[in-house]
Amino acid sequence: MTRIVVAPLSRIAEMAVRHGAREMISLMAKEQLFHRPAVIKAERHLLLTMNDIAFKGTGGLVAPDETHVREIIDFATGWDQSAPLLIHCWMGVSRSPAAALVAALALEPDQSEEDLARRLRQASPFASPNLRIVEIGDRLLDRKGRLIEAVRAMGRGADADGNAPFVLPLQVAASS
Repeated sequence: MTRIVVAPLSRIAEMAVRHGAREMISLMAKEQLFHRPAVIKAERHLLLTMNDIAFKGTGGLVAPDETHVREIIDFATGWDQSAPLLIHCWMGVSRSPAAALVAALALEPDQSEEDLARRLRQASPFASPNLRIVEIGDRLLDRKGRLIEAVRAMGRGADADGNAPFVLPLQVAASS
């Protein structure tokens, strides 16, 4: 089954091995150091440096921007889907679920944003996708505000302790 695995930093090695992931997107603040799991080859690892904020960066914080989201889209569309794609951030609650939504829509543009948001909420009661990433993804993927509205309608997730990885099945896998 083709799927995107979303995880907090503390669980990336475990999730990569458990799900057989060979490609990974990391959305981390520049000062956060970590080790790429050995099962993920360096050339199939995208590291994006950004903070989990929904406004322009100040005081050294880096807001997600169009370049970051374009790289998510390009990396996802270059993914061969023979093994799950692992996407992570610090807690696995905001940046990585937003990136998973953008990646899923880039891969399957004919799907409904509402259905995708519903699948995300079913997969994770904790996900609260970063709205800045969602807004930029909506624009770059020409979703005409539908992704933004679907995420707003989904609402904020329950409080999380950063220890709740989840799997977002892609539409093809979900319907087969």
